Amino acid sequence: MKGLTPSLLALLVLSASALAAEDTHQVGQIAHGEYLARAGDCAACHTAPGGMAFAGGLKMTTPVGAIYSTNITPDKTTGIGAYDLQEFADALRKGIRRDGTRLYPAMPYPSFAKINDEDIRDLYLYFTQRVTPVVQQNKASDIPWPLNMRWPLAMWDGIFREDGAYQPDANQSAQWNRGAYLVQGLGHCGSCHTPRGIGFQEKALNQTDDDYLSGGTLEGWHAASLRGDAISGLGSWNAADLTRFLKTGHSDRFAAFGSMVDVVQDSTQHLSDEDLQAIAAYLKSLPAGDEQKTPTANQPLALYSTDQGNPGGQAYLDNCAACHRSDGQGYRNTFPQLAHNPALLAEDPASVISIILHGSRTPITLDAPTGLTMPDFGWRLSDQQVAQIATFVRTSWGNNAAPVTADQVKEIRENSATKPSQ
Repeated sequence: MKGLTPSLLALLVLSASALAAEDTHQVGQIAHGEYLARAGDCAACHTAPGGMAFAGGLKMTTPVGAIYSTNITPDKTTGIGAYDLQEFADALRKGIRRDGTRLYPAMPYPSFAKINDEDIRDLYLYFTQRVTPVVQQNKASDIPWPLNMRWPLAMWDGIFREDGAYQPDANQSAQWNRGAYLVQGLGHCGSCHTPRGIGFQEKALNQTDDDYLSGGTLEGWHAASLRGDAISGLGSWNAADLTRFLKTGHSDRFAAFGSMVDVVQDSTQHLSDEDLQAIAAYLKSLPAGDEQKTPTANQPLALYSTDQGNPGGQAYLDNCAACHRSDGQGYRNTFPQLAHNPALLAEDPASVISIILHGSRTPITLDAPTGLTMPDFGWRLSDQQVAQIATFVRTSWGNNAAPVTADQVKEIRENSATKPSQ
């Protein structure tokens, strides 16, 4: 260092400082990308049970056959390690791989099209620089020819996909816009909670259409409406209820079930309180559907006021009342309330049937580390018995949903391995 002039020494110091600042900035971008990957719940689809993180291979059922998620680790041969930023953006927003092949819309690229450029960049840095590369070939779909040809997806995209990142609504608050951005984009909530059309597309992609987040059914589960419906939606929830539910998987009265357990466990519990509050504020702004119904008065003695010969009531007493109680009120913060529970009162009874058949569990989170499990009853209850219990809980304690038939139970059971013992 003796031979360096003061000017050259100063230049070297400035250059080193600039490089350090750049490295620090990129470290922050990568950390933000990891946060965004949590918000998008990328691991849910791109990590198979027992598999390596983001290496793909998860089987997903579609009406035309099974498909398998892809390897999105930075391996240059079998993953996305050879992708540049634009190719990565095209895969997320347009569903187009580096080789030009179109992705099936099980990848929620119609939602991810709303992610802004800065977040795309940070996701790219995270996946290419922080995720561990895994050598694992992608698995071909089980969809038979000619249905497995992908060129028709270009027409599907032209009809159902909208271009352009989310644009803030100047008439709404910054909190509302942040919530809308997360729900419509990275959170891709509509993938489950919006009904599908004839092309298996989401019927709506934002709140300007009443179909948006009005409830959807996939693989034997019904994702409840996230709109303001008093019976089957979030009309009885306040923003604090929603924030707590997304953080812990519980509110005072209700608990997550089905795939929402994994969403809370792997995604929403890791979001900041500010982002969860923004999501809650946006969802609470969504009005009820056109055919708004009012819950009937609570009838806590329904189990005893009903005909003692009611097989549904008797089966409920034998199998359910110990945890959910005879008045359907459950135990706060522990066993969910069944009276006026939106999950039970949707027009489509798929979820209540699946919960009885397969059981359920609550998420294990940092704020609620003790997970609880409801056992499955499909092994010992017939289709008729399941239908009777489901009908009883949907029509008691002030609940007023339609009865459930044995044929509805049979249809869901036949798509699973759960059979009653005889």
